[in-house]
Amino acid sequence: MALMTSDLTMTDALNSIGENILLADLNYDLVWMNDEAKNLFTKIAPMFGYEHVNDLIGENMDNFYTDSLKKQDRMERLNKKHQVRINIKNKFVADTVITPMKNAEGETSYYTIMLMDVTTKAEEEERKDHLIESLSIPILKVWDHAVAIPLIGDLDEKRVDHLISSLLKECTEGDIQYALIDLSGIHKFNDQFSRHLKQLNQSLQLVGTECLVVGITPKLALTFQYFDKGLKTFKNTYAGLRYIIQYDS
Repeated sequence: MALMTSDLTMTDALNSIGENILLADLNYDLVWMNDEAKNLFTKIAPMFGYEHVNDLIGENMDNFYTDSLKKQDRMERLNKKHQVRINIKNKFVADTVITPMKNAEGETSYYTIMLMDVTTKAEEEERKDHLIESLSIPILKVWDHAVAIPLIGDLDEKRVDHLISSLLKECTEGDIQYALIDLSGIHKFNDQFSRHLKQLNQSLQLVGTECLVVGITPKLALTFQYFDKGLKTFKNTYAGLRYIIQYDS
């Protein structure tokens, strides 16, 4: 389906939007894309054996990405707006909104395909890693000037660096005087963990935050080979909080 003269005002409007916008006909064949999308598909076209981005016009959109819907299912559902996460050749990912455009008679004449938040697969994986890191070691505000950090699983170099960086920022910006390091989720204490805990304590001292170790289980205590005697330890978080309230009031 070729674009009609009456559609020029519509395409001018779509071209002014700072998102990747494509138009497909009722067969879901690509008929137009705005300048933003042309910049993106200039990089994508060679992946499918096309020399120029304009060579994509007339091709079916199903050729460019895969999603969770089969073509027949999608076309049956596209009587209203549909959103899906797409993957293009395992190189680009994007949040895609497909919207039917209706004419004066209420009939669908085109589909607009808006690709938002387009990123490379590598950038997507890096973003996921950052999200996992931020969720893997939460910093919980438990008192006016105190936070609790529950440690779970192995504390490798990467997690320690991320924890120290995040915790120091929280302590300096939030005027945190006490950091309760909860070890109840740790099952084994070794030399590496001892070194990490010492590093964490020394870093907190530099910004004036006292490190309190809580949640040492009997099983964990039996694995201790070395422990910094300068660290204050408490049976659980409740006991650590009582200490903080006593000296902070």
